[in-house]
Amino acid sequence: MTKTDGSPAPVLVLAFGNLLLEDDGIGIELLRGVEAAGDDARVEFVDGGTQGIALGAALAGREAVLLLDAVRLGAAPGTVHHLREPLRCAPPRGDSAHGANAGELLATAALLGDLPARVEVLGIEPASTRTGIGLSPQVAAAVPTAVRAATEILAAMLAAASGTTPCR
Repeated sequence: MTKTDGSPAPVLVLAFGNLLLEDDGIGIELLRGVEAAGDDARVEFVDGGTQGIALGAALAGREAVLLLDAVRLGAAPGTVHHLREPLRCAPPRGDSAHGANAGELLATAALLGDLPARVEVLGIEPASTRTGIGLSPQVAAAVPTAVRAATEILAAMLAAASGTTPCR
């Protein structure tokens, strides 16, 4: 959402994923859950699909960004990952079914000076990113926990964002 003065909403929730590649669609599923949990004029929700670094401009002018994606760090499938400092905690190139991943987007935004002061990544370790519709049982079972965690992160971001009182 763009504010009435033309500037972007201070907080962006950006999801990556491909719903045609099983658990790779987890970012999109999490976005739906977080978006349904609340409405605030200071937040913009974006389904980034598989656009990768093409979404770099969406980060500019934000105070905080919450990225939602499948996060493959070698843990058991269904593990919820919360990366508070994603450029330090995750490899710049991850195993992603959609090419440029969140790490590459963040690294590019940092190089261009468009990286917000606060960036966090929340995701779930995938079991499979093969062609297919729907989440694996392990990942589907982790969705409620991940949505709660993402909602809490978003609430903290909003509490710290400028204009702390919504227009509603």
